[in-house]
Amino acid sequence: MPNMRMEKAPMPMQEAKERSGNFQEVALGYSVEVARDEAARCLNCKHKPCVSGCPVQIDIPAFLKEVASGNEKGAYAVLSKSSALPAVCGRVCPQENQCEAKCVRGIKGEAVAIGRVERYVADWHMQNGEPLEKPLSNGIKMAVIGAGPSGLTCAGDLARLGYDVTVFEALHIAGGVLVYGIPEFRLPKSIVQKEIDTLKQLGVTINTDMVIGKVLTIDELFEQGFKSIFIGTGAGLPRFMGIPGESLKGVYSANEFLTRVNLMKAYKSNSHTPIKMSKKVAVVGGGNVAMDAARCALRLGAEEVSIIYRRSMAEMPARKEEVEHAEEEGILFRVLTNPTAIFGDEQGNVCGIRCVKMTLGEADASGRRRPLVEEGSDFTVECDCVVMAIGTSPNPLIRQTTAGLDTNRHGCIITKNEAGLTTRNHVYAGGDAVTGAATVILAMGAGKAAAKAMHEEMQA
Repeated sequence: MPNMRMEKAPMPMQEAKERSGNFQEVALGYSVEVARDEAARCLNCKHKPCVSGCPVQIDIPAFLKEVASGNEKGAYAVLSKSSALPAVCGRVCPQENQCEAKCVRGIKGEAVAIGRVERYVADWHMQNGEPLEKPLSNGIKMAVIGAGPSGLTCAGDLARLGYDVTVFEALHIAGGVLVYGIPEFRLPKSIVQKEIDTLKQLGVTINTDMVIGKVLTIDELFEQGFKSIFIGTGAGLPRFMGIPGESLKGVYSANEFLTRVNLMKAYKSNSHTPIKMSKKVAVVGGGNVAMDAARCALRLGAEEVSIIYRRSMAEMPARKEEVEHAEEEGILFRVLTNPTAIFGDEQGNVCGIRCVKMTLGEADASGRRRPLVEEGSDFTVECDCVVMAIGTSPNPLIRQTTAGLDTNRHGCIITKNEAGLTTRNHVYAGGDAVTGAATVILAMGAGKAAAKAMHEEMQA
């Protein structure tokens, strides 16, 4: 019998005052009893609408049924058929806009907490599960460029099919945006490493410090015997606004800021890549990256942190949960506000950011109302650090060193179909390298689709 409780079980969390001073995970996870009780809220709908909302097509009712019956091992078996990174997805997926948005329980109450139960199952497996068996090799070599969400998913799916998969990662550690972009308090790096270790159990080889396009080219990978290649290099090239003062000391791209904090551990006293300790920080942008940067700045000791966003709270693209967490922690939201210049002192250090007030006009091509400047509304926000979190684009190195690989005007790799086939034979691409900056789960879905197509091509 389904549990007919209308509301989803709340997630235990660190108190806002406590967590704003540390980098430990904010959400503490469900207990066994709560997870099973929440899973029992699933109505096991005949047509499984929730599955259609999942980019990697997890059989959600099936895994929830196993949890509700006390079979975590069986639940993980269902999850792992579709998802290479369930502990990651359970933490950072925007379930409220995907699987949970399609949940029938949400019509007259709250959707089943699918993501939270997924996290519970994945964490249970990390503590209690047995190592996976390496599939029998078919002797065919496949290459994956980039050890982020799309690349790791593609690699995992190919390895399960028996391919000899080698992942080439530019950084010194695998994980991509999972390790350099998402803070420890949202996604502990130990969790990411355990997910990667699971892929290694399947036989995936990961070579770090390998910048493809510089150390080796795609053509050279083919010469080494790789039969098909997946490009999952993400979008790590930061964007700036082009306003005066962006070259001042104390202005960071969110990419650099978060990489220093998350990957290089700038918050530790012995860090080799420290971040200047700031008192007043202004973060420009309204997405999840902006929330991450603002919450990191607070944990680094800033006395005041402001989010500057040109639209209203209603248009803010960040997850509702992340916005709520930021508000609870004391982040200021300066909405309907847009920067026009950054000021510096005599030493070239940031000392303020000039802004204008905005109003919302008619909807633009994205469907959101277009922000318009209120004339004569200039004002200055005092700050000694500015973080630009207004988006990223793909690094141009791959396209510059690969003849016949077409990209669009934004530098994103052009694909011919949903499977990610590029304009080069036997070369596939997916994730942010194709779409521009998007979500972890959409990148995973692209890696999954590409792996299926690469396999089918080998069988033809």
